[in-house]
Amino acid sequence: MYLGLDLGTSGVKALLIDEDQNVIGSGTGTLDVTRPHSGWSEQDPAHWIRATEDAVAALKASHPKKLAAVKGIGLSGQMHGATLLDGDDKVLRPCMLWNDTRSHVEAAELDSNPIFRALSGNIVFPGFTAPKVVWVKNNEPEIFAKLRKVLLPKDYLRLWLTGEHVSEMSDAAGTSWLDVGKRDWSDDLLNASGLDASYMPSLVEGTDVSGSLKAGLASRWGMGSQVVVAGGAGDNAASACGMGTVAEGHAFVSLGTSGVLFAANNAYLPNPASAVHTFCHALPGTWHQMGVILSATDALNWYAGITARKPAELTDELGDSLRAPSGVTFLPYLSGERTPLNDSAIRGSFYGLEHSSDRASLTQAVLEGVAFAFRDCLHALATAGTRLDRVTAVGGGSRSIYWLKTIATALNIPVDVPADGDFGAAFGAARLGLIAAEKADPRAICAAPATEKTVEPDTRLTADFDAAYRRYHNLYPALKGVQS
Repeated sequence: MYLGLDLGTSGVKALLIDEDQNVIGSGTGTLDVTRPHSGWSEQDPAHWIRATEDAVAALKASHPKKLAAVKGIGLSGQMHGATLLDGDDKVLRPCMLWNDTRSHVEAAELDSNPIFRALSGNIVFPGFTAPKVVWVKNNEPEIFAKLRKVLLPKDYLRLWLTGEHVSEMSDAAGTSWLDVGKRDWSDDLLNASGLDASYMPSLVEGTDVSGSLKAGLASRWGMGSQVVVAGGAGDNAASACGMGTVAEGHAFVSLGTSGVLFAANNAYLPNPASAVHTFCHALPGTWHQMGVILSATDALNWYAGITARKPAELTDELGDSLRAPSGVTFLPYLSGERTPLNDSAIRGSFYGLEHSSDRASLTQAVLEGVAFAFRDCLHALATAGTRLDRVTAVGGGSRSIYWLKTIATALNIPVDVPADGDFGAAFGAARLGLIAAEKADPRAICAAPATEKTVEPDTRLTADFDAAYRRYHNLYPALKGVQS
């Protein structure tokens, strides 16, 4: 048996697979996000431990004998979070999460230093780890003075599991401290942030062994004494391992809290000016590019809260047949935007409201706004040298066929829907645990699932969607002028 632990923003998922990669069972633990000020987003790392205990306890309750057969654990986690520890590994402050944008000034200052784009291959976004630590240095000097180690969220979980300070390439690539081409920490980037290599964990590939499960945890969970913990991956790279998106030309669109258009690459292809993320993949010798939008299902969940309806009720209200855009446009910039805008200050809006604008037309606009944000990402990936012919849909939002029709038509490419199964980040993490424990061939293990159906673009509405996208695209500079 092999266990995948996925530390997300809203919870921890524990997923168990057997040697044939059949999903045996899963358990979850919930998490909350605190937002004490505009642009802030934080979690207490102690809550990650509690949620992991809850997730494993749920799994143990349903499959106690199966846990005894676990040989490997893989980790996946939300990226970019700054978990700050003192010399005794005590947490110094709440972790600043991936969607925390308070450090936009520090990010701009770091990004103005050309070595960051040259070595990291990326813009220094406010959500990345480096500017957050510089923000602490500037605003909480008493905490910075005690700082001895910076860990990403899943790597803090690893510290609790194994006692080791270790990260891996895919997650480390999102800190702005990694030389992504060389797959190693950069002394120059660390020094430019007021740090040095001693503050960093050691690095392994995602398929490597990073340590062994502590005896006390193994005993409490009913596992053996020789359980290895794999390097693992950042959440998107882990999802790619779960989806089999590990080779050139393979891509997926993720409709989660945030949205991701992810393409695997066999070479390092940075193009920071496009605001595309170019990161190491979880498999050795591979990289990937991502266009990232900060609010995908988060936008629909926000609107559902406003309307006092469940998201599924709102999408069901639209029916099965794709509608032409109504004239109402939604910009999904609820917490700023990454690709291609790199704008932490911009905020969302509805445009084109009129007396006939009902709840359904606004729901439709929200789905279209997210789809058009993915179209921005598609153009950005093309600028960075990656052209996509089709994508596979993953994430909670992919359960809405209407939304998938909207995305397929907005992008003008087919969207494949995998056969029933759990192919997300927790499954990818479990695969990495299997590879590390058995020294298995990564590409043989990370195979793509069967496709259940393909959602084709609705060519009858191509012209209507093109016109609606132009309106969407033109609204940002106008709104930027109002909000600046």
